[in-house]
Amino acid sequence: MSDTLPEVRGRLVPDRALSDLTWLRVGGPADLFFQPADLADLQAFLAALPPGRAVFPMGVGSNLIVRDGGIRAVVIRLGRGFNGISVEGTRVTAGAAVLDAHVAKRAAAAGVDLTFLRTIPGSIGGAVRMNAGCYGTYVADRLVEVRVVTRDGRLETLSPGDLRLAYRQSELPEGWVIVEAVFEGPEGDAAELEARMSAQLARRDETQPTKDRTAGSTFRNPAGFSSTGREDDSHELKAWKVIDEAGLRGATLGGAQMSPKHSNFLVNTGDATAADLEGLGEDVRKKVFQHSGIELHWEIMRVGEPALP
Repeated sequence: MSDTLPEVRGRLVPDRALSDLTWLRVGGPADLFFQPADLADLQAFLAALPPGRAVFPMGVGSNLIVRDGGIRAVVIRLGRGFNGISVEGTRVTAGAAVLDAHVAKRAAAAGVDLTFLRTIPGSIGGAVRMNAGCYGTYVADRLVEVRVVTRDGRLETLSPGDLRLAYRQSELPEGWVIVEAVFEGPEGDAAELEARMSAQLARRDETQPTKDRTAGSTFRNPAGFSSTGREDDSHELKAWKVIDEAGLRGATLGGAQMSPKHSNFLVNTGDATAADLEGLGEDVRKKVFQHSGIELHWEIMRVGEPALP
């Protein structure tokens, strides 16, 4: 295998375990794991990689279940060469590896309102890929353009329209890697923006199991939109609400649990496998449908192969 692989300046590791790279701390190994040194390294690698070799771009693993058998692909994880942030006027350019919270804080300090990103777990690449949103604002509302490296190593610039952003989804060809995003936000007072983010964090910590091993929201809201945070926000078609009504708050399977604090959060209580977590999620989907006729759809991305029996 090694003689068909391109030379790199970054790290290229075979059979790299992925469990320590996901927030849920589960998952088998990647066939190959690549951390490019910079943009040129990534482009050269993808251009030289045999076309039939599958590629899976991985962020910081915040909204991901890697199955116990691992991933039969080259997993690409961006690092230091892709973590810059710059602000010009009301435009903020962020590398795909930058944490969403860091972008929100840097923007706020410059008087630009991207505060919706502050409580979203993960990195900018994943936020764009999933059209992440919070408090009624989505990436699609603030995104100007993204730069991507195609599967054959070309650098391209895409508009939000090219990505066909919708609730918790986008369209990006297999193996394309988001490397940078440009946002534009409203002007705001830096102190007021910081105070708003502090209030958002306090609200999140009160209502979500932030000290547990989770991967953010497990299922998309059936209503098709995020919580707005407003007093008149309706909870009738929120995922946590229909899970509660089916009596599944705190439900368990092996080491997996639906959080007693927020029933739309899957928790690894300490020794869960990916099969436990995904199995519990599927049980919840089945029982919610039986109870209410509502079909929940996964927000957590599940990838890879189950463990061999």
